[in-house]
Amino acid sequence: MMDVKVEHNKGIPFLTSDAYRIHRHLFLQGIILLITIGVFFDTPDTLNLSVNRFWGWLTYYLFMNMLVFVNVYVLFPYFLAKDKIVPYVLSVVLFTFFALLILMVLQDQFYDIAVTRQEPSALAIFLSLSSSFLAILLFMGGMSAVLLFKPIMYSRIKKQELQKVASESELKFLKSQINPHFLFNTINNANILVEDEPEMAQHILTKLDDLLRFQLTDGFKDKVRLTDDIRLLIDYLELEKVRRDQFEFTVEMDGALDHIVVAPLLFIPFVENAVKHNLDSNGASYVKLNFKVENETLVFTCENSKPQRPVPQKVGGIGLVNIVRRLNLLYANTYTLEKIETAQNYTVKLKLCSVS
Repeated sequence: MMDVKVEHNKGIPFLTSDAYRIHRHLFLQGIILLITIGVFFDTPDTLNLSVNRFWGWLTYYLFMNMLVFVNVYVLFPYFLAKDKIVPYVLSVVLFTFFALLILMVLQDQFYDIAVTRQEPSALAIFLSLSSSFLAILLFMGGMSAVLLFKPIMYSRIKKQELQKVASESELKFLKSQINPHFLFNTINNANILVEDEPEMAQHILTKLDDLLRFQLTDGFKDKVRLTDDIRLLIDYLELEKVRRDQFEFTVEMDGALDHIVVAPLLFIPFVENAVKHNLDSNGASYVKLNFKVENETLVFTCENSKPQRPVPQKVGGIGLVNIVRRLNLLYANTYTLEKIETAQNYTVKLKLCSVS
């Protein structure tokens, strides 16, 4: 299996990660401060810190924040996020134009921020309005570019992480479960049965072939049919039953499962853990699987008996932490995972919403 490396540009997490939300906000406020601070200068060399000038700056500062808020939380999600480019551009232009007119009226009526009280010419007003209008449009355009860039990069990062986790999960499963010891026991069982029960020996080898074939082919796909994944679980449990005299399992299916597709090897880690932790040398053990579809929700239940004596923990398997990590990447907020433990058994219930 080819090793998948996930490399990120150092600036990408700053734009995409929720951990930098406050930092992004402070950075934006710093930009707005730099844009509006010019109000305090009559000329590049003359600083005016009068009260009227402060109120003029505050109006300008709040105005810029209002533009950002309306663009980010109203115009962008309503138009651009839905690929309505022309309506978005028109709405930004019109909103900016009228908001700028209101700003100029407020500053002229209430706050004396002009260098001189002489009435400006029509040309001066036009040039001032045009330059401010274009500058604000450039600012809004830059903000929109960042908003468009964020989901693209987030999707790219998520895909890379998913590929990495999937590769690690598949590799660890192959190493921990289909290892030489497992293969030796299975083939040895088949070899013992060759003379007395050749049909059973052939059945064992066929199941082993199906199990390996699925992992080496379908296991690398993005999606597989749920029924195929269930077939893998049955093959795995049947091979386990051959190896253990007092082991029983059941697989129940309820609802329309044929049309559902899921990520490959999604359920095998739960079954792997159930088999590993219910091994009981002093008595019978079991694993019960149930798949149920209702109202576009797939409910998977895996129940296993607990041995009379605790089983020593062995190194191997992909572990619950990695399972949850993979579920988070694959199904985000559309799944729930519940664990129930009693003195006699251990149950895991996984719900996947909006399955299709």
